[in-house]
Amino acid sequence: MSEITPEVVEAHGLSPEEYDRVLAGLGREPNLVELGIFSVMWSEHCSYKSSRFHLKKLPTEAPWVICGPGENAGVIDIGDGQAAIFKMESHNHPSYIEPYQGAATGVGGILRDVFTMGARPVANMNALRFGSPDHPKMKHLVKGVVAGIGGYGNCVGVPTVGGETNFHPAYDGNILVNAMTVGVADADKIFYSAATGIGNPIVYVGSKTGRDGIHGATMASADFSEDTEEKRPTVQVGDPFTEKLLIEACLELMATDAIVAIQDMGAAGLTSSSVEMATNGKTGIRLDMDKVPCREEGMTPYEMMLSESQERMLMVLKPGKEPMAEAIFKKWELDFAVIGEVTDTQHMVLEFGGEVVCDIPLGPLASDAPEYERPYASKEEYKAWAGIPSLSRIEDSEDHGAELLHMLASPALASRRWIWEQYDSQVGADTLQKSGGDAAVVRVHGTNKALAISTDCNPRYCYADPYEGGKQAIAEAYRNLNSVGARPLAVTNCLNFANPQRPEIMAQFVGCLEGMGEACRALDFPIVSGNVSLYNESKATGGGSAILPTPAIGGVGVLEDLGDMATIPFKDEGHAIVVLGGFTDNGDVLWNAKSETPDLPAMRADGAIGTIGSHLGQSTWLREVRGLEDGSPPPVDLALERKIGEFVRGLIEQARCTAVHDISDGGAAVALAEMAMSSGIGATVHTLGDSLLDMFGEDQSRYIATFTFTEREEWEAFKEECEQAGVSADWIGFTGGKSFSWKDDEDRILFDIPVNDLRAANESFFKDWMED
Repeated sequence: MSEITPEVVEAHGLSPEEYDRVLAGLGREPNLVELGIFSVMWSEHCSYKSSRFHLKKLPTEAPWVICGPGENAGVIDIGDGQAAIFKMESHNHPSYIEPYQGAATGVGGILRDVFTMGARPVANMNALRFGSPDHPKMKHLVKGVVAGIGGYGNCVGVPTVGGETNFHPAYDGNILVNAMTVGVADADKIFYSAATGIGNPIVYVGSKTGRDGIHGATMASADFSEDTEEKRPTVQVGDPFTEKLLIEACLELMATDAIVAIQDMGAAGLTSSSVEMATNGKTGIRLDMDKVPCREEGMTPYEMMLSESQERMLMVLKPGKEPMAEAIFKKWELDFAVIGEVTDTQHMVLEFGGEVVCDIPLGPLASDAPEYERPYASKEEYKAWAGIPSLSRIEDSEDHGAELLHMLASPALASRRWIWEQYDSQVGADTLQKSGGDAAVVRVHGTNKALAISTDCNPRYCYADPYEGGKQAIAEAYRNLNSVGARPLAVTNCLNFANPQRPEIMAQFVGCLEGMGEACRALDFPIVSGNVSLYNESKATGGGSAILPTPAIGGVGVLEDLGDMATIPFKDEGHAIVVLGGFTDNGDVLWNAKSETPDLPAMRADGAIGTIGSHLGQSTWLREVRGLEDGSPPPVDLALERKIGEFVRGLIEQARCTAVHDISDGGAAVALAEMAMSSGIGATVHTLGDSLLDMFGEDQSRYIATFTFTEREEWEAFKEECEQAGVSADWIGFTGGKSFSWKDDEDRILFDIPVNDLRAANESFFKDWMED
C-alpha cells in the first residue's frame, strides 16, 4: 500500500492535477522524500507558477545591466570596473508568526543572495507594512520586526540605511516584511550558480542543518488560517554572528580560483539550491545525505532536504581545491563537507544509508514546473468590484494648520525615529545619508562614487487603480533617486499580493505589472531582480482578509561624484522656494525695485505664483483628515516625469540649488514641513487658487528646490531656462524664521506654525504608542 494518500498530497500543498503531473514526470509514484521535493519546488514561493507568465513582460535589459532576473540577485555596471548587486525579498508569513526571527532571517537570507554572487554587502533597506496601530497584536509585531531587523543587521556589520514603514487595517492579519540588500563587487569577479564540470565536488558550508524551517516555502505559499500559531516550527532561526563569518569565509575563497558555482540555501534549503545549480548548469547532481552536517539526531533525508536552517551555502569546486577551501572555512569556525558531485544524468539522485532514496529528473522539477495563466477581471470588472467611490466635492477646511499638525502626527507620516534609532546606519563609515529624506546614499568604499537607494510604493493608489499605482511606484523611486542627484539605473521589486486564484486579485497583479513595465521602459529603469509573494491574506480570528496590492520597489542609482549629493534640509535663510514640475504655466515675476527682492503680493497679483496642487484623490490628507479613501490616484505623465527628473538632476550636478525634496505623500505642505523640521529653519509660502489643493494635493512629477537668487535677472533667466526645457517653475516663497507660514491669494495667513511645534507633533506617535 502506497504511503502517498490524497491527504498526504494535500498536506504538501499540491493539487490533484499537480500530483498527476508528478506521476507523469516520474513515470511512477513518488516516495515521501520525492513528494516533499516536488512540493517545495512547485510551491508558489519557489516556482512562481502564478506569476511567471506575466513577469516575462517586464523590461530587464539595458547597456549597464550585467545580469538580470534568474540569478540570486541583479547586477549592474557602476563604472570603474565595479558592479552593484542587489535584490529585495519577502519574509511576510514568518514575520507574522514569529516577528523577531521572521524579520531577522529575512535580512540574513537577502544578505546571502547578494554575497553569494561575490559582492560585499554595503547597505540594507526594508519596506514594512503593518496593520492598524489599534489592533491588539500590532505593537508586538512592530517591536519584534524592528528588533529582528536591527538585531541581525547590526550584528552582521552591514548598515541599515533606511526604508519605509506604513500602517493600514488591510495588513491586520498579514504584515509585510520586505528586505533589500545592496553590495559592491568587481565587475569581472561575479559568481553564478550554474553547476558545471562532470565529477566536480559539491560542498556544503556554513551552519549545521536542523529541523527549523521545514516546509517554510510551502507555508509562505498559502493563506493564513486559524492555526497560525501551530506554524511556528516552520519559521527559521538565525545567527547573525555565523552569517558574518560566512560572508568573510566566502569572500576569502572567492579571491582564489576554486569556485565553479555557488548558491545560498534560502527557501526550500538544500533542495532549491541543488536543483537550481544543476538546472542552470544543464547537468545532474548526486548527494550523499549521510555526509550532510546535522545538529540534531536522527534527521531523515526528507528533513535534511526541506530544512531552511540559516547561514548555509552550497558550492561546486574545482577538483583538488577541497583542502584549501576546507582550511578557510575551518579557520572561520564553519562546517565544511563534501556531500556530492556534479553528474551528467540531469537527475537529482540522493543516497542515504547505502540506498537511493530519491531519483528525480530535473526537467519536471524545475523548468517544466506548472505555469498558470490565471483568469483575471477586466479593468471595468475590477473597478466595479473594488467599489472606490468617486471623489465628490470637498469642502474647504477652516484650519489648515491643525490639519497639517494632525497629519504629521498620524501613523502615516509620523517620524520613524523610534525605528531607525534601533538600526546601526553608520557601521562601515560609508553612509552619507539615511533615507529620512528621499533616498539613502552610501559611498562606494575607496572611491568618490556613491550609490543611492530608495524603497517605494503607495498601496492605496494600487488598490484604487492598479495600472496607475504600478506606474507611480516606479516613478516615485525614480524621483527619489533624482532628488539626491543620483542617476537612476535599475530596480528590484517585491510583489506582495493576496490569493491569485481570485480574479480580482490577479487583476491587481496584472494591472500593477503593466504600469510598472510601462514606467520602466519610459524611464529607462529596468528591473533586474525581485521576488513574488502571493497568498498574503488571512482567515485568522481578528485578522483582515486580503492585503492591499503592494508592489514594493527598490531603486538603485549612482552619483559619479558624491560631492554633488543633494539633501532636504533648508541651508540658510532667504533662499527662494521653487516648485519644479507639475502642470502649471505662470507669468513673469514682479520685483520690488527698491530692495531688489521679489514682491510676493505683486507676484500673486501678476499670476506668477500659480496653483501648485490639484489632486486629492487617494491622498494622505483625504484619508487622515476626512477618513476617506475615495477617488482615483493621481496620474503619472511618464514623459514629463523623465523630463523633469533629468532637469532637476542637472541642477544638482551643477550645484545650482541648495536643497531638494520631492513632493509625495501629504503634498507640498508636508514636503516643506519636512524640509523645515530637518533644518530648524522656517519658511513663508504664498499661493494662488485653492489653498487646500495647493497644500495637500499629491500631483506627481514635482520637486521643491531652493535657490540663492539675489538679482531679478537670475530668476528671469532661470524661468526662461525652465520654459525652454518644458518644465514649469513656481516661486512660492522664502526660507527664514522659526515658523512655517502659508498665505493665500488675499494675503491671509492660513497657518503660522513654529517649526518646533511641527517637530513635536511629528515625533509624538511612536513615542506615545510605544510608551503606552
